[in-house]
Amino acid sequence: MKRTLFLFVALSALVLVLAGCTQDTSALESENASLQSQVSNLEAQVSTLEAQVAEQSAEMESMTMMEGSRLDAVRERGHVICASRDDVPGYGGLDAAGNNVGFDIDLCRALAAAVIGDPNAIEIRLITAAERGPTIQSGEVDMLVRTVTWTTSRDAGWGNYAQTMFYDGQGFMVREDSGVTDALDLAGATVCVTLGTTTELNLQDFSDQNGLDLTVSTFEDTDAVVAAYDAGQCDSFTNDNSQLAALRTALSNPADHVILPNTISEEPLGPVVPHGDDQWFDIVKTVMGILIYGEAYGVSQGSVPTAETGNTKVDRLLGVSGSFGQAELGLDETVAQDVLNAVGNYGEIYSRHLGPDGINLPREGGRNALWANAPCTDCPKGGQIYSAPLR
Repeated sequence: MKRTLFLFVALSALVLVLAGCTQDTSALESENASLQSQVSNLEAQVSTLEAQVAEQSAEMESMTMMEGSRLDAVRERGHVICASRDDVPGYGGLDAAGNNVGFDIDLCRALAAAVIGDPNAIEIRLITAAERGPTIQSGEVDMLVRTVTWTTSRDAGWGNYAQTMFYDGQGFMVREDSGVTDALDLAGATVCVTLGTTTELNLQDFSDQNGLDLTVSTFEDTDAVVAAYDAGQCDSFTNDNSQLAALRTALSNPADHVILPNTISEEPLGPVVPHGDDQWFDIVKTVMGILIYGEAYGVSQGSVPTAETGNTKVDRLLGVSGSFGQAELGLDETVAQDVLNAVGNYGEIYSRHLGPDGINLPREGGRNALWANAPCTDCPKGGQIYSAPLR
C-alpha cells in the first residue's frame, strides 16, 4: 500500500516536470494543489486501512489466546458463570431464602463442583428468552442452561449443545370452563406466547398447518405471558408441557386450568457452551455423563465410595481404578466423586426439582427415564437419557 502511494507521488512529480514545458506557473500551481489533495486523501485511506488491519490482528490474537483457555479463565475467576432464569419452578426459581434453585441450576452447580471443587462457586445471570442466543454467542457466560431447545440452526449459530438432559414437547393450557378439550378446538382463539422462542415459531406452524387462524400475542418474558393469561387477555397460552405444569402452580386458581393432551413439537433441552473451545465442550459433556452414569450405576449423594468396590464400571467412574480421560480434560481423577457428592446423580436432581419433591412430572416409563431402564427388546420405547460411555 505504501509503495503504491510512493509511486503515485513520483508519477505526480514527473507530470509536474513535464507540464512545466507547456503550461504557465498558474496552471502548474493548480495542478500541484489537485495532486496534493489526492495524495492527502490516499494517505487518509491508507491510515484507515492500517488501523482496520491492526484491529483485526488484535481480535485474531485475542481469539487465539482464548482458544482452549476457558477452563483456566474459570479457575482464575473462581466461579462458573451460567445464564439461566428464576421464573419457572422446577427449572430455575428462587427458594424462600432467595437462592437460585432448580434442575438447570443444579447442572451449573455440578459443573462448578467438577472444575473448581465447589458447587456454590457459581454466578447465575438472569436473561430473557430472546437474550439466550446473543448471550452464548458473545462468550460472556461459560454455559447456558435456560430450558433451551436444541435445534440445528441454534447448534450452528449459537453454540455447542451438550447431550439432552430433558425431553419435552410443546402443549397448551386453557381454562377448564372454556369447554376446549383439544388444541384443534382453538380456531380463532388468542394464544399468548414468549417472544423469540421456538415455541412462538411452532405455534405459528401449528396454526397455519391446521387453518386455525390463531391470534398470536407475544410477550418478552414468561412471567408476562402467565400474567396476561391469568388476567384473561388470551384464551390459551402455550409452552413446553413441563413448564405449563410448573407455571400452573403460580396461577390464581390452578385447579381452574387444564393442560390439553396435544403435543405439537419435539423439545430436547440441554446445556449450551460457546463455540471455539473443544476442551470446555468436552468437560461439560463429561460432567453431564457423570450425573447420568451415577444414576445408572446406583451411586447416590451421601454414599459415594472412595475405595474400590469390585465393580469395574463404578470404580472407573469414581476414579479409584482406571480412567475415562480426566487428565486430558484437566480434571481430577476423582472428579465424579466431587460432582456426585455435591449434587447427587441425575435421578436425584430430577426428583428434587421435577419429580415428587418438585413439580411432580412423571418420569417412569417416559422419555426422561434412563436408557438402561428399558430391556433391550423394548429399547426403542424405553428412556432416552443417555451419555457416551465413561471409559
